[in-house]
Amino acid sequence: MSREHATVAEEEYLQTIYWLEEAGLPLTGANIARAMQVSPPTVHEMVGRLERDGYIVRKPDKTLEFTERGREQAATIVRRHRLIERFLTDVFDIPWDQVHEEAERLEHWMSPIVEERMLRAIGDAKTCPHGHPIFEGQREQAVPLADCEVGARIKVIRFENEAEDVLHYLKESGFYPGLEGKVADRGEEWISVVTDSGERLEITRSVAETVSVKADPSPPPRTALPEQLVMARHHWGR
Repeated sequence: MSREHATVAEEEYLQTIYWLEEAGLPLTGANIARAMQVSPPTVHEMVGRLERDGYIVRKPDKTLEFTERGREQAATIVRRHRLIERFLTDVFDIPWDQVHEEAERLEHWMSPIVEERMLRAIGDAKTCPHGHPIFEGQREQAVPLADCEVGARIKVIRFENEAEDVLHYLKESGFYPGLEGKVADRGEEWISVVTDSGERLEITRSVAETVSVKADPSPPPRTALPEQLVMARHHWGR
């Protein structure tokens, strides 16, 4: 028996499952628990609710899959979150490293009328301030900065980790979506980039795992996704 509308708690889970799918991560209870920093029994209980309410199904291999209704609900809440972030930066002039938590608070209460007005206000913007597509199906392919070799030309596409402390760190370090330059050096714990304006920037390798870039030459594809990416939804630090 399904509910007419998802609860706030259900929307939080649907949003996380959508993000895991978008990032190419397995839709498992363990990954949801790590991404949301909650216990496996808590996830198991909520997955049961989501299944009963018609938002997801469990496949024979125990991974999860959206129903049509579930995907629509998840895409709606993600779109609203990213739209709010863009609106707050472009219209209210709030710095991009401060809008994620604000959007978390506002996304569940937005009416269709407010959403329509916000879309008008942001004009032709297609991504949130952290580089994620506002509209479903427009995610640009990219690779982790941590994989790029010295000398590779890069353009920052998005930040996979939207935890506010990590966004503060990236902004303070001089990184932002759209930044272009070359990988200047790399060590076991850090990576440095020289921008086209000649500025040298440096971040930890663990954060560089969650900075998605276009690279030339592009590194070979990974056979496994980094643990840092699983943890990047809200809570993982640097």
